[in-house]
Amino acid sequence: MTESNQGAIGLVVKLPFATPEEFLAKYGANVSRGGIYLRSKTVKPPGTPVTLDLKLSTGARIIYASAVVEFITGQQGQGISGMGLRFLTLDPETKRFLETSVASLPHGQAMAPPVPPGVGAPDYTTPPTPTPQAPPPLVAAAPEPPPPAPAAQPEPPETPVPVAPAPEQAAPSAPAAPSPAQPTTAAPQATPPPVPPEPPTPAVPAPAPAAEAAPHRPSGSHAPVISANASTVPHAPAFEPPKEEPKREGPIIGIDLGTTNSCAGYVRSGKPEVLRSREGHNTVPSILALNVRGKMIVGHPAKGQMLTNPRQTVYGAKRLVGRAYDSPIVQHIKDRFHYEVAPGENGEAAVKLGDRVFSLQQISALILREVKEVAQNQIGQPISRAVITVPAYYNDNQRTAVREAGQLAGLYVERILNEPTAAALAYGYGRKLNQRILVYDLGGGTFDASVLELHDTVYEVISTGGDTFLGGIDFDNAIVEYLLEEFQKQTGKAFQGDRVAMQRIHDAAERAKCALSERSDMRIHVAFVTMIDNTPYDLDVTLTRKKLIELTEKLVDRTLEVCDEVLKAKNLATADIQEVVLVGGQSRFPLVHEKITQFFGKPPTKNVHPDEAVALGAALLAHSLGQKEGVTLIDVLPMAIGVGLPGGRFKHVMERNAPLPASKTYTLSTSRDQQTELEVSIFQGESDRTAENEFLGTMKLTGLPKRPRGEVRVTITFEVNSESLLKVTAKENVTGKEISSTFSTRDTPEAVKARLAQEQPPESQAAASSAAKGPHPSAMPPPEKKAGVVGWLKGLFGRR
Repeated sequence: MTESNQGAIGLVVKLPFATPEEFLAKYGANVSRGGIYLRSKTVKPPGTPVTLDLKLSTGARIIYASAVVEFITGQQGQGISGMGLRFLTLDPETKRFLETSVASLPHGQAMAPPVPPGVGAPDYTTPPTPTPQAPPPLVAAAPEPPPPAPAAQPEPPETPVPVAPAPEQAAPSAPAAPSPAQPTTAAPQATPPPVPPEPPTPAVPAPAPAAEAAPHRPSGSHAPVISANASTVPHAPAFEPPKEEPKREGPIIGIDLGTTNSCAGYVRSGKPEVLRSREGHNTVPSILALNVRGKMIVGHPAKGQMLTNPRQTVYGAKRLVGRAYDSPIVQHIKDRFHYEVAPGENGEAAVKLGDRVFSLQQISALILREVKEVAQNQIGQPISRAVITVPAYYNDNQRTAVREAGQLAGLYVERILNEPTAAALAYGYGRKLNQRILVYDLGGGTFDASVLELHDTVYEVISTGGDTFLGGIDFDNAIVEYLLEEFQKQTGKAFQGDRVAMQRIHDAAERAKCALSERSDMRIHVAFVTMIDNTPYDLDVTLTRKKLIELTEKLVDRTLEVCDEVLKAKNLATADIQEVVLVGGQSRFPLVHEKITQFFGKPPTKNVHPDEAVALGAALLAHSLGQKEGVTLIDVLPMAIGVGLPGGRFKHVMERNAPLPASKTYTLSTSRDQQTELEVSIFQGESDRTAENEFLGTMKLTGLPKRPRGEVRVTITFEVNSESLLKVTAKENVTGKEISSTFSTRDTPEAVKARLAQEQPPESQAAASSAAKGPHPSAMPPPEKKAGVVGWLKGLFGRR
C-alpha cells in the first residue's frame, strides 16, 4: 500500500491470473458490482478511503476504483483477516467488467462488498488491533498433511474454493524462491478520482487472492493459496429439461456447435453477422464446468478454471457425443480426457461431474443454452428456433444426438446442416457463382472435405468425406508428447505430473502452436510442473517452427488423403476444383496453406472467416427458410448404410454420396421353419466388415406368420431425409401385414458384432452379400487398413 496525494491509501494488487475469467472462476465469491473483499494480514479501519488498482499477470487492469473500507474481518488474530471495500467511483472499463462478467454471478448484483463463505461476521466499526503474530490457520483443528513419499505425485484437489473453508494441502517445495502469486504494491499509475481525505495511516502489506496455478509452489511463497480437500465432491445440480416444447415462432438463428468454440449467427437487415458472447468475443468456448459453489458455468468462465480444476471441466464433448461407451473408440480415448468419461443410463458415453452423470446431449444442451441466451441478449427477442451445424462425416446416431441436444436447450431445431455446406453458403451467398469448390474444414476436433457445385442459389454437394478424430486437439497432443520426451531427456526422469500439471502443459502447447504461426521459435516454460524425489522440476523447452512442422506434417497429410479420396469418389482431379475454401481454426496453420497450394496448384481463397463462416452460413439458411426465393441445398449421404450379415459381414443398402433425401428397400427372408421373430442389425460405414463400421441400432420384428424357412419375406425400407437422419420401417410381404417393430440403440455394439460373427451365413444371405464393396479408403488410415478394428484405431490415433 502507498498513500496517495489526496490522503487515500493506494492499493495495487497484481493477480496471478492471465484473464478475468480465471480470476472469477477462483475468486468470484469475493467480488460484486458494489465492492470486493481482499485478504490482508493487516487491515484498515472502516471508513478508510482506498484507491484500488487490480491487475492481471499480463499487466492489464481489470478494476480501477476509488473505494472505502466498509468492514473488516479477523480482528486481534481471530478468524480470517481482510477488508471489504465498497466502490465509490469507477473507470469505464471497470464498470463494464462489473456489469457484464461480475453481474452474472449469483451474488453479483449486490451493491455492497460480499462476505465470502468461511470468513465469519464482519466488523463495521471497530478498528483492528495490530498483532505481531502471523494469522492463525484457516481451520485451526486441521493438521498440516505430511509431504508425499519420494517419486509420488499427489492427486490434485477436485475443486478450488474462493475463500477458505479447508486448509491448504501442503506439498514439497523448492528452496526459497519468489512466489509467482506474491502481491505487488506500488503507487497508482493514474490520478484516482477524488475521495474524502483521511488522516495519514501507515502502509501495510495486503496480499492478493492467489490461484493454485501449479500443483507445487516454491517455499517462501506467503500468498494465501487455498484449496479444497481432495475428498470433497461438489453436489452437481440435476439437469433441468425444458418444461414445454419450444415454440416455432420468432427469429431463427444459426449455431455452429464446435469442438473447441461455438458461434451464433443472425441475419439483420439482410446482412449476416455473428453474435458476441457476454465477454465481447465472437465465439463461446464449448466448455462446461462445475464450479466450487456447485453451479454449472459455461464458456469463458468455464475455460478459466480448466487449469485449476480440470477434473470438473468438460471440453471436446463433440468427439464423443452419440457414441456407445463400450465402443472401441470411446474405450481407447476416454483416459485422454482430464474429466471422467462414464457410461450413461442407455449405455452411451457420458461424463461425471461432481456426484452426477450427465449425458453428452445434456452437456451440449447447456452449451447451446448459453449460445441461445447470448443471441437473445443481442437480438432483444426470445429465441426458440435454430439451424445447428454438424460435421459432414457424422453418422446417424451423432446427428440424432445433436438434434436432441437442441431440444433439451429449448430450441426447435429447424434443420441439422453439414458444416462444409454452411461454409459454402457463407462463401457464395448472393454472388451468383457457377463454380465447383472444395470446402476444407479442419476444426478443433474433426475434419471434413466436401466438393460442392454452386449454381446461383443452388448448392449441390456431390462428394464428401472426413475424419471425426482429426483436428486441432491432435496437433496439440503431438506437441505435448514432444515436450514430455524433451523433459525426460533433460532430467533423465519420466514425467509424473497430475491432471492439473498436464492441463498446464496442454495450455502452453496450444499457445505455442498459435504463436508459431507468426514466429520462428517459441520458449515453452511451465514452472514447478512436477515433483520427483522431493525435488521440483520445471518444463522448459524451445519449440521451433521447423520442429512443429516435423511433428504435425503427417496430420496435415492425412487431411490431403481424405481430399484425394473425396475427389476420386466422383472421378475428379484437382484441376476440376476452381476454389478451395478453408474453414476451422486449425486451417490457419501455415503448413496447411502451403500443402493445400501444392496439392491443388492454387492458393486457397481468403473470402471467408475460418471461425465464423459456418455460423454465418447457418444463419443465411435460417433466414432463407420459408422464403419464396431462398437457397436450395442438395446434400449427400456421408457414409453407406446397411445391415449386418452372419459371419460378421456388412451389406450396403444405401450407398455413400447418394443424393438426399433418398429411400431404398432391402428384402430378407426367414432362415428357420416356423420362425416368428427376426432381428436386423443396422450399421453405417464403408468397410465390408461390421466390426469396422458404426453400429446404429437393432430392429426386432415380431408377429411373423409361422411358415417354412424362406417363405416369409420382409421388406425393410430405409429412408434418409435431407439432414442425413435415418428412418427404418418394415412390412411382411406374404400377408401384407404391418409388422410390429422396434428400433433400439441400447444393444451393445460389440455384442451384436459378436453374434453376427458367430452365426453361419444362410445361402440366400451369403449370395446377397456378394455385392458388398471393399473397405473405404478414408475410413482406415494407412498403413493398417486391413488390420481389423485394432489396426484401425492405431491408424486413427497414431499414438499411445
